[in-house]
Parts: sequence; C-alpha cells; structure tokens
Amino acid sequence: MDDPWVEDILGEDFRALTLHLGPDDEGPRVATLVAYEPLDGPAIPPAPGTGPQDDPPARAVLYLHGFSDYFFHRELATALHQRGWAFFAVDLHKYGRSLRPGQTPGFATSLDEYDADLEAAIAALGRRIAGRARPVPEDPAPGSVDLVLMAHSTGGLTAALWAARHPGRVAGLVLNSPWLETQGSALLRSAAQGILDTVSRRRPKARLRLPELGFYFRSISDTRDGEWPIDAAWRPEAGFPIRAGWLAAVLAGHAAVARGIAIDVPVLVLCSTASTLSTTWSDAMLRTDSVLDVSAMVRRAAELSHTVTIRRLQDALHDVFLSRSDVREQAIETVEWWLDASVRPLRTARATPPVTGSDRRRTV
Repeated sequence: MDDPWVEDILGEDFRALTLHLGPDDEGPRVATLVAYEPLDGPAIPPAPGTGPQDDPPARAVLYLHGFSDYFFHRELATALHQRGWAFFAVDLHKYGRSLRPGQTPGFATSLDEYDADLEAAIAALGRRIAGRARPVPEDPAPGSVDLVLMAHSTGGLTAALWAARHPGRVAGLVLNSPWLETQGSALLRSAAQGILDTVSRRRPKARLRLPELGFYFRSISDTRDGEWPIDAAWRPEAGFPIRAGWLAAVLAGHAAVARGIAIDVPVLVLCSTASTLSTTWSDAMLRTDSVLDVSAMVRRAAELSHTVTIRRLQDALHDVFLSRSDVREQAIETVEWWLDASVRPLRTARATPPVTGSDRRRTV
C-alpha cells in the first residue's frame, strides 16, 4: 500500500507519493513520485484545442533523473503543464527523496532493477490523473494516458533500454544528454566491462578509486558559479562514489545500445554542441557539457528509433535544463514543438504498422 500524497519539498504546487518496492539486502526500497499540481490552475491541464465537451486521453510527462541526482526542475514542470501536459517526476530508489539511511546511494547491479520503479510510477500517475481529471475506474485502462518519458544522462540510458524492452507503453521519449556510450573507444568499453564483471561478481559494492571532480557541480550550484539551489546530500559536489557493480551495469547498458535496440516511438535528443572534458577547471565548462562526450552521444542516439530528432544547443550544460536562461528557454521551446509535432496518441500509434530498419531516419 502506497503512502498518501503529501506536499513535496519543492513547495505547495508539488505533491509527492512514496512508492513501496520490494526489499533488497539493504532493507526496504522506495521510489518517490512527484506531481506538479499548481494551486492556481487545473491539476490535470486540458490539451490545447480541446474543450469541456471533448474527452481525449490525458497527456503526461514522466521525468527520470540521472546518476547522483534528483528532481528539482520547477521551471520545466511549469512550462510543460502550461502546454497541456500533466507533469510527473520520479526519484528512483536510493536517490534523492527515496534514499534511506543505511543504503548505498545510487547503487544497482542492473539497470533492469529500475523497471519496478517505472512500473510503480506509471501506475500511480495513471491513478492520480484518473482521480483528478474525471470519474473513471480506479485502475485506468491502457491508452487512457498518453505518456512521454523524459530522462537525463544515466536516466536516459535506463529509459531508452526500458522503452525498447516495453514496446507500446509510451508515446515518445525525450532524452536530455543521455549517457549512451562509454567515454573513449568501444574497445575500451569491452576491456573495462570484462574486468568489472569479475570484480562486481565478487565485490559489487567495491568503491572504484576514480578522480573526484566537482566541476559540473560548480557550473550549476548557486554556491559556486551556477544558479540552482542543490541539496548536497542528494547531489554531492563530487557525486556519489562509483561502485564496481553499478559501473558494470552501465557498461552492460552501453553494450546493449551498441548492439542495437529498437524503440517503437519517436525520440528527441537534447544536448550541447560541445564537450569540455578535463581534470582541470575551465570557464568553458560554464557553456559546454563537462560530463559526457556529446559526439559519441549523438552517434549512438541516431540509431535508437525509426525517427530521432537531435537538437544540439549552443552553450548548453550537461543538463540542458540547468543551462543559462536563454539556452534552457530554447530547450523547453524545442520540447514543446516536438511534443506537438511528433507525439501521436498511443491509440493511433498502435494502429500504425511498425517501421522497419530500412525506414529509419533522423533529423538534426
């Protein structure tokens, strides 16, 4: 049984629901669903061009954060709600609102572990929409909510793999600087994966001694050179410690993407035009991706689906929605345009014959 909805840490326009998952060796696990429900407007916004006499499926976005991260994007939630999308976000187990004492932050040995979080979040948001929008059964039928997954960085990898394994569940996928490939060559990924697989089987929580750089935190935190108030317990300056089992899980995800996955809905990818990857600080990190190689990212992203739109934003940070105001306005406008232009109701999409590999295309 889930807990009641309560006011979220982001304030009275946001509500939070604790989702109870199965336990693991560290005890009970939970995920947390966050809903944007402004006090001065409808909790479930009507789609543009519809009126009281219409009864279209509700339209919803579910946001998925990255590694060493949690949801705090008020501006994004407000903008998409105003565009007619119910906005939800999920803090995965052992992250942010869902991190419990004694748990290893961000730890998992397979990205499939987050299937339980996503299934619980999708079911709960469906019930929330049903209860807030109009009288319908407690468990709404599939197709009563047109859902778009929006995911950042490692969350983008998780979301892409989940969407490929679960065709017909979402109407679109928005990836914000997704981590789709290992830094460096595919040969390096294969070698690292082989070593890590051995270590992770024996000591999955072994901490890897990697350089702890706080440059990205410096670019976004209002205590440094950024503008965002960040909870340092949920998003430490140097990030969560990297564990062998977690990194092996990520590399396995990269290998799956490299072999080829097929997502059955349109995909939008947002990222910077450039990366600045260095062990020393540079002011260029205030206007580029200082975490991932965007060139490798877009090469992998182009092959995810039959229709992939790639939008590279000048001066964007790793999380494009945390960039300076003019850049994130461009990012939000791109998302709004793409949602209107590319996302069809699932009931229509299911009636369309599948697209073969030879029909795949991309726009940049």
